[in-house]
Amino acid sequence: MSTGTNSSKRAPQRSGSSSSRKKMSAKKRKAKQRRRIIFFAVEIVALIVLLIAIVGVNMVTKIDKIKINEEDIVVNPQVENNKEMKGYRNIALFGVDSRKGKLGKGSRSDTVMIASINQDTGDVKLVSVYRDTYLNLGTDSYNKANAAYAQGGPEQAINMLNMNFDLDITEYVTVGFDALIETIDELGGIDIDVHDNEIDHLNNYQRSMFVENENDALNENIVKVTHSGMQTLNGLQATAYCRIRYVGDDFGRAERQRKVLMACMDKAKTMSPTTLVSILNKVMENVYTNLDVTEMASILSDVANYQIVAQDGVPFEDSRTTGTIGKKGSCVIPLDLETNVVKLHELLFDVTEYEPSDQVKQYSQKVQADTSQYMKK
Repeated sequence: MSTGTNSSKRAPQRSGSSSSRKKMSAKKRKAKQRRRIIFFAVEIVALIVLLIAIVGVNMVTKIDKIKINEEDIVVNPQVENNKEMKGYRNIALFGVDSRKGKLGKGSRSDTVMIASINQDTGDVKLVSVYRDTYLNLGTDSYNKANAAYAQGGPEQAINMLNMNFDLDITEYVTVGFDALIETIDELGGIDIDVHDNEIDHLNNYQRSMFVENENDALNENIVKVTHSGMQTLNGLQATAYCRIRYVGDDFGRAERQRKVLMACMDKAKTMSPTTLVSILNKVMENVYTNLDVTEMASILSDVANYQIVAQDGVPFEDSRTTGTIGKKGSCVIPLDLETNVVKLHELLFDVTEYEPSDQVKQYSQKVQADTSQYMKK
């Protein structure tokens, strides 16, 4: 990687300065600490229990809490001291297309999301990063974004997000898809507005998942969707809905994944803490993460305070195009990476007129140079 990006590692991210914290009364410090613990636990519960909804991969049958070395995580220098980003927890969410039950290096991340949590309010914003987006892979080589996870696992995929979008991510969740079926069934199904042009694809994906998994017993549970409109989908139906890519291409698929996630969140708010703990225990068998979840069970009753307030996909609709870039194939191309980063920071952190780092400007120029001749007019 270039010198300008590799030498910079993540600075500690905490809200407020050390001197200001010392000035707080003991009572205020305790109250603030408790509030942050509550929001942290709710964040992780939602991400681990509910973000299963974002994936299209095979079942993983073991518990894996995989730490990553923060010394290997790259954060652009300007971001380390960015005041507007203080108080936000940014977590990378990966759904890995693995047919071998592996969620680490070697598998492409067909789903990439950023969850940005305001730690003072509990508000959450979700952004999909389209898997075919032509970006710096975190190694100063350029290709589709989902290749970063395949090449270097979660560390490289996090670096790809940090470097291209001026973020400070160090935490991640990678999930397997069979758990989605069980999770949504445990929630009692979720309400989704199914469109006419999605019905056939939804039913086809239900059938195809059994061929992939060679699980004939599950075939008995296929219940076809027969009509459009708002309806309760079971776990298999909702998982199939997440995987549709023939209506709206990958842009539409990413939007459906976010819809399922938000529907899961709405349903979880109606469940008891005991039920959520039970679901959590089952889901943890199908998750790779470096998050600490030890405090979650005791404060699940606060899940109602957790709100997804905004969602979108990047590159943004008015700042992207597509094109076939040689052997790399069909790619989503940021018309201008700098512009997309400005819009992303406005969406996530309510920052207007954000000035992208020198590194992002460099990557933006490289993307334009590599793709200009291939862009669709």
